[in-house]
Amino acid sequence: MEEAENVTAKPSQDGTGNPAEAASGSTDAAADSPGTADTAPVAANTRNTGPGRLLIAVYAVFAISATARAGYQILTKFSEAPLAYLLSAFAAVVYVVATVSLAKPGRTAFKVSVVAVLVELVGVLVVGALSVFDSVNFPHETVWSLFGRGYGFIPLLLPILGLIWLYRRRPAPLHG
Repeated sequence: MEEAENVTAKPSQDGTGNPAEAASGSTDAAADSPGTADTAPVAANTRNTGPGRLLIAVYAVFAISATARAGYQILTKFSEAPLAYLLSAFAAVVYVVATVSLAKPGRTAFKVSVVAVLVELVGVLVVGALSVFDSVNFPHETVWSLFGRGYGFIPLLLPILGLIWLYRRRPAPLHG
């Protein structure tokens, strides 16, 4: 029984998603173990494990802060910088979508994550450049203004790290 427990614990510990019984050559002990069904979904989605949890947490913080900031700006001083405040709201939506999709398992969530993080990167680059070269339309800062300078350039680094993480944790190709 102890051997069966070790076999079923291996997929969740190494995070590879490879069945442990293939490495041990034993299929009967793992098939009879009640823990196998519980660990299989965890091993299949490795985006929200290890450093992925930190990435999701940072996205969640940005989702909350960008939503609060955009809501406040739009409700209290929208006429001062409507473009900047609408872009802040758009950034908030992107951060929310990225947070949720990074945390969810599955191919569709993976694809949504890639799109959200790419949109974020393009947004940071475009809004960052516009805020430098067209400061008239950006009298007030957004999350992405000046490439995220107000947030320690984390908005510029976050999508790059996110894309690297997603690339390393991409799902295996379907065999058809």
